[in-house]
Amino acid sequence: MNEVATLSPVTSRHDRPFVLTKEYRRFEEFCEACRRERYIGVCYGPPGVGKTVSARHYAQWDLLEGQDPLDQNTVVPMEVAGCRTLLFTPRVSNTPRLVREQIEHGRLMLRSLVGRAEHDAMSSERPDFSERCELILVDEADRLTTQSLEELRDHYDREKVGLVLIGMPGLEKRLSRYPQLYSRIGFAHAFRPLSQEETLFVLRKHGHGWGQDWNDDDFTDQEALAAITRITAGNFRLIDRLMAQVVRIMRLNQLNTVNKEVVDAARECLVIGSM
Repeated sequence: MNEVATLSPVTSRHDRPFVLTKEYRRFEEFCEACRRERYIGVCYGPPGVGKTVSARHYAQWDLLEGQDPLDQNTVVPMEVAGCRTLLFTPRVSNTPRLVREQIEHGRLMLRSLVGRAEHDAMSSERPDFSERCELILVDEADRLTTQSLEELRDHYDREKVGLVLIGMPGLEKRLSRYPQLYSRIGFAHAFRPLSQEETLFVLRKHGHGWGQDWNDDDFTDQEALAAITRITAGNFRLIDRLMAQVVRIMRLNQLNTVNKEVVDAARECLVIGSM
């Protein structure tokens, strides 16, 4: 009987350090251009490639989400002082009024928290609560109704902020049916899966969080890495799901080594479609 491995619980991607991939750098440059030029941009890509997690990282949303701008007892992290981006995710059922109210609340939160963070950093006499929003990232933009898209266009025209619509492939074709909105789009960005090299980099970077330290001199480790790379095809979400199953199978079978057979068994537990 093999010795039971000491496996760390599989942490969610948001609990692990963000990995700066080439695709994220491309996304960051795209967002900066939309913010700087105050253009509308469209970002599209297949599910699971990292669009949402990249948007959250760019907007520093983990520091801002859920904060109450009216609660004076809230401790505002100093990093918030540099935030200029609002991340907005419309609800499945959305109306122009609901979209407008959610964006207004988000901008109020951003203005208040950034002003307080700057005040604390500069030790000025009073916080400056002037406008801080320069870019709005709209995740899950495929959910938006025609009327809600028109509300966003009107907000863009009135407020002169950059706007990025993030969604699935085909979003850019759908928007082409709305000439008034489509004529304002200045940039488009296709979010691509990780390359093979980047997939290996992510696996090595987060190996400890999955209870696995990969050994370059161990053929079994390298064979397992190759299998994971082949199965996931550079998809962030599939990497997380597959590794969660790998850890589960290792625990059930009291194994202390990840090998190709374990990876293949984990693959059979997932519904991931044809790759």
